[in-house]
Amino acid sequence: MLFRRRQPLSYSMRLRELLWPRKGFSRSFQYFGKRVLRLSATPHAVAAGLVAGVVSSLTPFIGFHFLIAFAIAYLISGNMLAAALGTALGNPLTFPLIWAATWEVGHRILGAGAPVGDAVDLHRAWHQSGIAHIWEPILKPMLVGAIPLAAISTVVVYAVTYVAVDRFQRRRRARLSERAKARLADALEGTSV
Repeated sequence: MLFRRRQPLSYSMRLRELLWPRKGFSRSFQYFGKRVLRLSATPHAVAAGLVAGVVSSLTPFIGFHFLIAFAIAYLISGNMLAAALGTALGNPLTFPLIWAATWEVGHRILGAGAPVGDAVDLHRAWHQSGIAHIWEPILKPMLVGAIPLAAISTVVVYAVTYVAVDRFQRRRRARLSERAKARLADALEGTSV
């Protein structure tokens, strides 16, 4: 194989790389940012799609985030690929924080539900009566709490993404225009000789 290592990584090194990459997480964030900026769509479509993905990640419906993001992106004329990229906000590292934040905000807004000290045995509650038994103490506060968090993140993510994509695309168009002018000048210079 062309790009294979001379010394294959051991199992422990592969596990370490998976948990903490050698180059750090900043490289992944930079790649993600560049991937969003380089999407070939209008700044509104990219920003709206990313917002759809972020908003869907704030819901407690794991496994349906892509479908929710695509539906929201379709309704607000967002880019589907940007929506898929926006769902990356919800990942195993951030889900505990998202769930805690949405549940706490929703619990405070509702002022009801199970007191913080009461534990709910989710496994037993799910198998005894399904979603109806966990709706009131868990899902309802999480859904209500996701609304203000989604509103705040919508404004911030849309504004930042729109401005960044617009600037990137303007610079790119200017750079391509300069290249085209230089090629045309070279071609005209070559024909005049």
